[in-house]
Amino acid sequence: MTATAHTPAPGGNRNAAARNYAIVTAAYWGFTLTDGALRMLVLLHFYRLGYSSFTLAFLFLLYEAAGIAANLIGGWLATRYGIARMLAVGLSTQIIGFALLSLLNPEWTAAVSVAWVVVAQGICGVAKDLTKTASKSAIKITASQAKDQGSGQLFRWVAWFTGSKNAMKGVGFFLGGLLLDLLGFRGALWAMAGLLAMVLAGVVVFVPPLMGKSKASKSAKELFAKSRGINLLAAARVALFGARDVWFVVGVPVFLYASGWTFTMVGGFLAAWTIGYGLVQALAPQIVKRSTDGLSTEVPAARWWSAALAVVPALLAMVVYLQVPHLEWVVVAGLGVFGVAFAVNSSVHSYLILAYAGSEKAAEDVGFYYAANALGRFIGTLLSGLLYQWGGLLYALVGSAAMLLICWLVTLALPAALPHPAKDALPLGGDPA
Repeated sequence: MTATAHTPAPGGNRNAAARNYAIVTAAYWGFTLTDGALRMLVLLHFYRLGYSSFTLAFLFLLYEAAGIAANLIGGWLATRYGIARMLAVGLSTQIIGFALLSLLNPEWTAAVSVAWVVVAQGICGVAKDLTKTASKSAIKITASQAKDQGSGQLFRWVAWFTGSKNAMKGVGFFLGGLLLDLLGFRGALWAMAGLLAMVLAGVVVFVPPLMGKSKASKSAKELFAKSRGINLLAAARVALFGARDVWFVVGVPVFLYASGWTFTMVGGFLAAWTIGYGLVQALAPQIVKRSTDGLSTEVPAARWWSAALAVVPALLAMVVYLQVPHLEWVVVAGLGVFGVAFAVNSSVHSYLILAYAGSEKAAEDVGFYYAANALGRFIGTLLSGLLYQWGGLLYALVGSAAMLLICWLVTLALPAALPHPAKDALPLGGDPA
C-alpha cells in the first residue's frame, strides 16, 4: 500500500496529536505525583529516625547521578524502540524501586539502611529520567503533527506540560506526608505502586506503540555529536539546576527549621512553592513573546531571564550576611521571587531544547539535554550539603549566584536561528524507515 493511503487528513493529525499529548501528560502526572510523594516520604521518615541534614541529602545523590546515564540511554532507547515502550519501562522501574524501599527493615543498622535506600533511590532516579525523556520527546512529536495550529503550539504545550508536572510534584509533597501519617512508610509505598500500575496499564493500552520510533545513533560518537545549540543549552542547564538545588535541597529547609519552623511548616512551604513554580511555568507563553521562527525572541528571553535570576541569590546573600531583622521571612520572600524567574527560565529552556532538536532523533537530543539537567541536580545536591555545612545559607547563596552567572554567560552564545530547517516528525505509528 502506498504511503499516500496512510496519510491522515490534517484534522485527523491534529486530533490524534492532541489525544496523544493528553495521554502522555496524564501518565507523567501520575508518575510525578508519586515521585514527589517519595521524596517527602524519605525525608520525613529518616528525619524522624534522627538522620542529619547532610545524610538526608546523601540519600538522594545516587537518585540524581543515575539520571545522567538514564537520560542518555533512555533517549537512544526511545528512538530505537519507541516512546511507548520507554514510558512503560520507566513506570515499571519506579514500581520496582518502591517495592525495594518497602522491604526496608527497622532492625537493620544505620549503615545498611542508608545503603539500601540509596540503591533503591538510584533505581527510582533511573525511572524518573527514563519517563521524563520519553514524555518530553512525545511532546516534540505531537506538537510537530499539530503544527497547523500555529508556530506557538510547541511552546504552549511544553509550558503546560512542564508547569503542570511541577505543580503535581508539589501536590505529591503533600500526598507523601499524608500517606505516611495514614498508612505508614511501607503502606504508602505499596499504595503508590498500585497507582503507578494503573498508569502503566493506561500507557500500554492507549499510547501508539511505534510513537517516536526512528533510526537511532549507531555509535557513542554519533550519540554525543549534537548541534551547537543543544550543547550550549545543555551546559546552561547544568548551571541553572545546580544553582537551584545548591540552596534549595538542604540550605532552605534546614535554615527554616533552625529558625523555629516545624517540619510540617517547612514541608508545606516547599509544596506551595513548587506548585506556584509550576503554575508560573505554565504561564510562560504569556510572559515570553513568541516569534514566527521560534528562536529570534525566545533566545534573547533566555539571556535576559538568566541575568535577572542571578541577581536574586546575590542580593539574598547580602541580606543574610547583614543578618537583617526577620531574616527567615526575607528569605521566604526572596525564594518566591527566585521561583518566578527560575520558572520562566526553565520553561524557556524546555522549549528551546525541542526547538533545537531534530524530529527524527528528538528522543536522543532530549535525553542528552536532560542528562545535563540531572548532572546539574547532582552537583547542586552535593554542594548544598557541603556549602551549608561550611558556611550556612550564606555560602549556599553565593554558590547559587556564581552558577547562575555561568548560566547567563553560556546563554549569550546560544544561536538565535536554526542552521537548517528541522525535519518533520513521523506520523504516530508510522513507518520509521
